[in-house]
Amino acid sequence: MTSAPPHLVWDWNGTLLNDLSLVVSATNVVFASLGGPTVTLDEHRVRFRRPIAEYYAEVLGQAVDDDEFGRLDKVFHDAYRIGLTTCELAADARAAMAAWPGSQSLLSMWFHEELVPTVHTYGLTGHFTRVDGLRATVGGGHKAESLQLHLAELGVDGASVVLIGDSIDDADAALSVGGRAVLYTGGFTDPARLRASGHPVADTLTDAVALAREVSSADR
Repeated sequence: MTSAPPHLVWDWNGTLLNDLSLVVSATNVVFASLGGPTVTLDEHRVRFRRPIAEYYAEVLGQAVDDDEFGRLDKVFHDAYRIGLTTCELAADARAAMAAWPGSQSLLSMWFHEELVPTVHTYGLTGHFTRVDGLRATVGGGHKAESLQLHLAELGVDGASVVLIGDSIDDADAALSVGGRAVLYTGGFTDPARLRASGHPVADTLTDAVALAREVSSADR
């Protein structure tokens, strides 16, 4: 008996969308609102993690409770929206999507009602069997539960899934459903952190898809 055909789940921010510089800039607006330090792009990639409230608390040197994080999350997204039109897709995003032979979908921890029209603006909607973003009003949490819901809506078995993303949290989400992850070094996480995780790592999205094909074939 053969296993289900492999399904590819893409991350959006920092993976298909090259928005790292904008995210760091908006994060610094958050820190400045509390008199905190400015982080460089490299510092952000070394320290960033989810829950994002923990990252904020570490950099600011003070506790960030749910109410405070809700306020800071709004500050972040207000700044992020201003610069969003300057962002482009990763250089090889379209070629990478075209190189995957099976079904693929998109799961982001960005707000669903903003994600869907943005994906459409880039002309990508037709590539995906489903596009899901965050349904909550405040973000910052882990991706695992969202991935479980995403796959349930698709009717896809987690064991047949490969997720391409740019964070350890993406890999943890894939493992939580019995799937595999390929991590991309062009996003929000320092490449050394990704390589230390033990998951397959790629410097380009086309290489990430090639690795995804390898790991999905190995599982069959």
